[in-house]
Amino acid sequence: MLATYLAGLWRIALVMFDYRGWYRWLSGQPPIDVAIITNIRDEAEGQVFWGDNWPTSGHSNGARIYLNGVAGQVRGIAVTTEELMTKEGRQRAKSIFIDAVIWAQKRGAKVILLAASTKRLFGRDGHELKQRFPDLLFTIGDNGTATLLCQDVDNALAKSGLNNSNARVLVLGCYGILGEAVTAHLTQRQFDVVGFGANKKALADMAAHYPIAIADTMDAVGRVDVVIACTHNADTRLTRASINALRQHNRKLLVVDVAEPANLDEATYQQCQTWVIRQDAGNAHSPLLSYVLGGISSRMLNLSPQVVFGCFAEALTLYHSIYREHNHVLLNQDWFQVNPANRAFIDNAFASVAIQCPDRCCFNKPVAAFTLETLSG
Repeated sequence: MLATYLAGLWRIALVMFDYRGWYRWLSGQPPIDVAIITNIRDEAEGQVFWGDNWPTSGHSNGARIYLNGVAGQVRGIAVTTEELMTKEGRQRAKSIFIDAVIWAQKRGAKVILLAASTKRLFGRDGHELKQRFPDLLFTIGDNGTATLLCQDVDNALAKSGLNNSNARVLVLGCYGILGEAVTAHLTQRQFDVVGFGANKKALADMAAHYPIAIADTMDAVGRVDVVIACTHNADTRLTRASINALRQHNRKLLVVDVAEPANLDEATYQQCQTWVIRQDAGNAHSPLLSYVLGGISSRMLNLSPQVVFGCFAEALTLYHSIYREHNHVLLNQDWFQVNPANRAFIDNAFASVAIQCPDRCCFNKPVAAFTLETLSG
């Protein structure tokens, strides 16, 4: 009951204290520039945002975010990550997602982000969405996330004193969008990389394209210095036992975790934090970014004020570049594809709104040190 009351109070306060939204209304501007449509992680997150009053339409407003005047609206759909892994859940999510797009378009949105686990709801090219809504720009946001992830990895390696001559790196989910991006980045820098996943064919395809070792069981990996977690799939989740088996003898394991929900979850991290240095990755910071209600709203996303997920940053920045800076060439790019050209476009666009990696954090708390000091056990 209290959760329902607090969720309702927060939503009312978002409207009341959104002074930029009131100004847009008074000046005849559309209320929304960018719609960030996302599923929820789990039932617990649904309780945070809705309490017991889940939206009857299947979707409702979440955080309100501004980036240099661009108005972004999170629109949460009442489908969990687990439900999206079932056929019935995906079908329901697709119907709710389309309804949320219609809602956003009526309110002036021109850029739509398929956030979290919705990014492949409409296939690898989003053809159905693009055909149905030809006046909207759709993105999965992973060019921005990949750019920030690779910067986070480079920073974490440098902070830890690791380089291509003294580090062996394990990439969990190496054949996914972000996994392949960071694998390509690390092999280009001549790191010793092991790719891991449950899909043997996809692993073999990665080994054919990149100079990496592959493993489909943790026992086959051996010892590593770094883990880049690019998936939260149950078959790849780090556990207390696997961390102890993977880390070098008497050394901490460096884990850079871009998965959402986290691969190395907070409960597991608490069990083995003396063995591991963990860093959140793929997030974006800008002094030009703010949440309505500030830290109250950002904490509901497990983020700091002036920090958003990399995919959110991409969607907001695309609108800014296209409709504020009139860089209309970006309208011709396929933002369902993650490739060097798109990442270069996003890298330049990020610079124009001062987006960069935030301070190193682990579950929204600063990482105290990156020293992989010798341990006694």
